[in-house]
Amino acid sequence: MAVPEPHLVAYLRSTVWGPAEFVGLPPRRLTARAVLTGGAAVYAVVGCAVAGSWYGISWLADGEAGLLCVALLILHLCVRRAGRALVGVAAVLGMCLVFQAPQAAVSLVLAERGRVESVVVTSVEGGSHAVSGHGRYLCSVADEDGVPLNVRIWRGCGQATRPGDAIAVVYDVKGRVPPRGVEASSSLLDPLRELGGWAAAFAVVSVVAVVRSHRLAVPASGPKLGSGS
Repeated sequence: MAVPEPHLVAYLRSTVWGPAEFVGLPPRRLTARAVLTGGAAVYAVVGCAVAGSWYGISWLADGEAGLLCVALLILHLCVRRAGRALVGVAAVLGMCLVFQAPQAAVSLVLAERGRVESVVVTSVEGGSHAVSGHGRYLCSVADEDGVPLNVRIWRGCGQATRPGDAIAVVYDVKGRVPPRGVEASSSLLDPLRELGGWAAAFAVVSVVAVVRSHRLAVPASGPKLGSGS
């Protein structure tokens, strides 16, 4: 069996994981640039979702702007010729962060300016035999004036819930995010804690990808002045 040549192995390693052409710890300027890049990417994705939910801008709140931010980071890594494996992992983690950010942003808005009120259950659907397969119970509810809400509530809606029961719902006083049920065993900030894990993983991989993309400048080759023939 033929053994790959050392330079071929080095080329493949640098292509997959990045060349990281420095000795010892990475230069401080490179580390600072990498941290700035990773932090800016996370801030952009999460910031767009929060701003969209806070001000009621749908294309920001729904994650479309977040996808654009992740795409720009991946393009930046590709231009720097970062390791392909790290670019792929960064893309996957970035997509996960984009999908998690809208729910976390809604939770943040409701935690800051939400108001808890009691609503009446008008019907209950779902459960273990639901078509969706999620096993959740969905409650249609109406406010104290009998006006039905245009969303169904699953938090606080369970197997024992019956039409006519009262459950707690938290509203956005400005009506820019949909109401959400309140559960005694959970907090509105739980999605933010989950988002923190995805954000940290995305930032770390982005930083490593930028650091390992470092290449030493190759001096230009050419005839020296004053050299004889």
